[in-house]
Amino acid sequence: MKYTRLGRSGLKVSRLCLGTMNFGPHTGEPDAHKIMDSALDAGINFFDTANVYGGAGHRGWTEEIIGRWFAQGGERRERTVLATKLYGTMTDRPNESRLSALNIRRALDASLKRLQTDYVDVYQFHHIDRDTPWDEIWQATEVAVQQGKILYSGSSNFAGWHIAQAQEAARRRNYTGLVSEQSIYNLFRREVELEVIPAAQQYGLGLIPWSPLQGGLLGGVLKKERAGVRRAEGRAAETLKSHHEQIQQFEDFADELGHEPGDVALAWLLHQPAVTAPIVGPRTQEQLDAAIRALNVTLDDAALKKLDGIFPGHRPAPEDYAW
Repeated sequence: MKYTRLGRSGLKVSRLCLGTMNFGPHTGEPDAHKIMDSALDAGINFFDTANVYGGAGHRGWTEEIIGRWFAQGGERRERTVLATKLYGTMTDRPNESRLSALNIRRALDASLKRLQTDYVDVYQFHHIDRDTPWDEIWQATEVAVQQGKILYSGSSNFAGWHIAQAQEAARRRNYTGLVSEQSIYNLFRREVELEVIPAAQQYGLGLIPWSPLQGGLLGGVLKKERAGVRRAEGRAAETLKSHHEQIQQFEDFADELGHEPGDVALAWLLHQPAVTAPIVGPRTQEQLDAAIRALNVTLDDAALKKLDGIFPGHRPAPEDYAW
């Protein structure tokens, strides 16, 4: 396993981040515990979760599963860089969502209880809160840092100007601000190249891409359909129908390279200079093994150029659309 610093911080994290959103609703607790043990054994030390994970009827379920895993001992907590998130609605009470100082305090304490730990390494804002001033957000965050409950702050699903706004507000307070941004980013979805990635690089944030395989569309979906293993459904089926030729070109090129499509898609992200660690969210041990395999895939300049031809990206704004 290779490690890198998270943004401009001194924190070292693995080049893959274990996403836990499936733990509970789709992966039972015993299997989730085995997957987390396997991830640690493979050198993955960066785990991502959120307080809302678990589903509408059991928000917090995923954090509870992780907490019971930590409670087994064996230095599981000490070996893990733990990231969780807040913003989403936890109950129908008016102050149990978003980024008010009150919710930051209550949501953090509730997460710590579920996770059975006394601190979170990276506490992430799951979405921009347009109604709460940054001075309020940072003041509440600074208190949590002083209490030893969090070490670093991160964002998720922010626009480029949101990152700039957050960092300039933090600078006025002589506070570190954000060290990471978690965005959707894959060969299919490259909009963050316009402004989010330039902002992250300018302010020293590590990029943590979620949905690296675009819901399975970059994971060999056509091969799996031909083999009768899995069929795309819903929105994924519509996207597959409209982008069938593009996805076929990608899978054919992966075959030329001698790798599985999902391995190539993950490897492409690992070759992007702004990326710290793609989030892989396995439902099974086999899916985790496949993600780890991608670490051994090397793409040369010709291969990267070919992938850009199949899935055209963006230049930074405004050059992408203006002179």
